[in-house]
Amino acid sequence: MRSPHLYDTLRRFCLGAFAAWHGADLPFAFEEHGSYGRPTLYEYRPLVRGFVEAHADRLRERDDVQQAIADLKREPAARIYEDLYRTLLVPLLVRTAEGCGGFDWDDSAFDRAFAELEESLYGDGHSYGAVAPLVGISIGAAQIELGDGIRVRQVVSGELAAMWPESAGLLPRDFGREPDRLCVLELQRSVDVDVPDAPGELADAVTALRLATEAPLAAGPVLFERLDWRPYGIRPVLPIAATAPPGEPTRLDPFRATVAAKLRPLLALADEDPQLGDALDRWELSLFQGDPFRAEQLRQALDAALGNGEGLYAAGMRAAALLGETAEERAALAQRFREPTPDLVRRLVLAVLMHGDRRTLLRELDGALLGLQAGRERVAELRAS
Repeated sequence: MRSPHLYDTLRRFCLGAFAAWHGADLPFAFEEHGSYGRPTLYEYRPLVRGFVEAHADRLRERDDVQQAIADLKREPAARIYEDLYRTLLVPLLVRTAEGCGGFDWDDSAFDRAFAELEESLYGDGHSYGAVAPLVGISIGAAQIELGDGIRVRQVVSGELAAMWPESAGLLPRDFGREPDRLCVLELQRSVDVDVPDAPGELADAVTALRLATEAPLAAGPVLFERLDWRPYGIRPVLPIAATAPPGEPTRLDPFRATVAAKLRPLLALADEDPQLGDALDRWELSLFQGDPFRAEQLRQALDAALGNGEGLYAAGMRAAALLGETAEERAALAQRFREPTPDLVRRLVLAVLMHGDRRTLLRELDGALLGLQAGRERVAELRAS
């Protein structure tokens, strides 16, 4: 035990809560665990966590609670936690009550829960995780890495309900039962002081997957956060990533997964280049619109990406030079870019992002159109990559 004083303070806090709730009738949940291709299983689960979290605010002003918060504030290792009551004390109380099977006190259950708390506080860093349901796509492997701790993996039956019992009402319809609703998008990373911007990072991953696959995928509508493998919070996914565009579900194969992994960090280029950011945003918004609004969004996306202030004709010619390998292909593409489709603009935005420097790309494309050798060679290299 590293902190006997903290042990005593937190034990008094838990004992006070148990005394307040002793004899309470705990609700039970009738949980359905569906799995694709397997029989559905059912389970009765006492909703200890739900009961504690629903009634915890009634205890917040008690003296034993305030003393526990004051002692935790003096611990440097607790700085990463924003709301000490909700992120440390309530989970400790939940873990103890779950170990006791209710509110009949058991010293060993508290000792186990406190040991887990100490390990999370005084261990080497913290393990942060965020997971969001992913629909509209399927994978063949158990998981596919997208880099920097972000991955697409198959959901494990009951994993969300085990840590977040309220998750059943927050999942997409038929999640866990249909082939294109068996995956989650997960961020897992070691942190010291600050937790990642999970909604922003997972939204970027969704955009990268949409660019790489054309899949009508969406994450959310919420993501579930954990810290040191304990519940940390439930947050909404950004609306653009949480909304599924129309289309047929798609399989994420290794090649397109590699493309998505390369694209994800490159999306930061759109933050530094307003024109590229505008092109990317307009293309993604067009996925949810019908004509004539979609057609106008796509034309504006094309102009923002490669127009350079010279209009849609110039943008279309540059786009044709970028995507076409032969003179015949470029001529056909120049015609198609007069009324660009979502897939055509998707390919264009993907190619611009892969280049890495839109302004330099404009000069190279103009050189290729003028027949300059260096421009033709550089554009050919880009197509090959």
